[in-house]
Amino acid sequence: MSLPPLPRQTERLQLTQPHGSADALLLANYAQQVKPLVVFTANAMDAARLKDELSFFLTGKTVLQLPDWETLPYDHFSPHSDLISERLATLWQVRQNAVDVLIVPLQTAMGVLPPVEFLTATTFFIKKGDPFDAEQLRADMAFAGYNHVTQVYGPGEFSIRGGLIDLFPMGSTLPFRIDLFDNEIETIRTFDVDTQRSLYPVPEIRLLPAREFPTDEEGRKKFRQNFRTAFEGDPSKARLYKDISNGVIPAGIEYYLPLFFDATATVFDYLPTEAVLVLHGELLKAAGQYWQDIAERHKLSYGEKDRPLLPPRELFVEPDLLFASIKKYRRIEIKPS
Repeated sequence: MSLPPLPRQTERLQLTQPHGSADALLLANYAQQVKPLVVFTANAMDAARLKDELSFFLTGKTVLQLPDWETLPYDHFSPHSDLISERLATLWQVRQNAVDVLIVPLQTAMGVLPPVEFLTATTFFIKKGDPFDAEQLRADMAFAGYNHVTQVYGPGEFSIRGGLIDLFPMGSTLPFRIDLFDNEIETIRTFDVDTQRSLYPVPEIRLLPAREFPTDEEGRKKFRQNFRTAFEGDPSKARLYKDISNGVIPAGIEYYLPLFFDATATVFDYLPTEAVLVLHGELLKAAGQYWQDIAERHKLSYGEKDRPLLPPRELFVEPDLLFASIKKYRRIEIKPS
């Protein structure tokens, strides 16, 4: 396939979207020349299609999609733990330069993310043969937002029973069982959550944070400080404030993510400067519509005493700022004919 050359520095290449799956084939050819190729799509359907088709065309390369929370703005529901797990694992791989093509739906790109430093500080490895300190593990797990349970069933859980430790890391499809010999890790094996039977040995475990914000005492303290600054009145009258103070993580807390940090990040903070961006579809129109939807959701839910709302610009990236960030990269614009 004869292709126009990739743009240089902050230049752009404008193309007309070809029919059918030809756009995926076009992008697959560019993905052979640059890493990473970051594709922003106007909607989730195009993102899912391109992920499947690019995975087919790019055998042996890593094609990932950064998933959305799949909740409405300001919802009282939290994303499924599997989605959080996939989001954190994807962001970690992007930072490790382990992704060839990253696909990001526009709505996902407009959401704020935890700072890169948080993901780095709460990601660590456990290796066979390492010395083991149960109290240190408890502290690390608490800092990373993991729940201590009697039996591990899902991501973000861990259990310590004498010389047997079960962990279900975020971003993992299976949990792990650690056997100790004295104070040293003797074996690490995956196991089945239904039968509790060990499966196969592994040399190490990568542990990602269980949530996109810290849930330890320092994290809750930061939340309370920022809550008092952000909202007027007596904070003790807000159920949300009381829950966090008591160590309870309420549903929908993700829409208060900025209160856990001094500053949040965007997807661009995770991307390398050499990335080539692809703008697929009518992104400007889609961004304007989504920003309008966010404003309407904020207006609809505003005034609840138990759950005062942060303004949209603190939780989402405004369209003008989004496209200003995009212009800092080399980019390919694929517009419908």
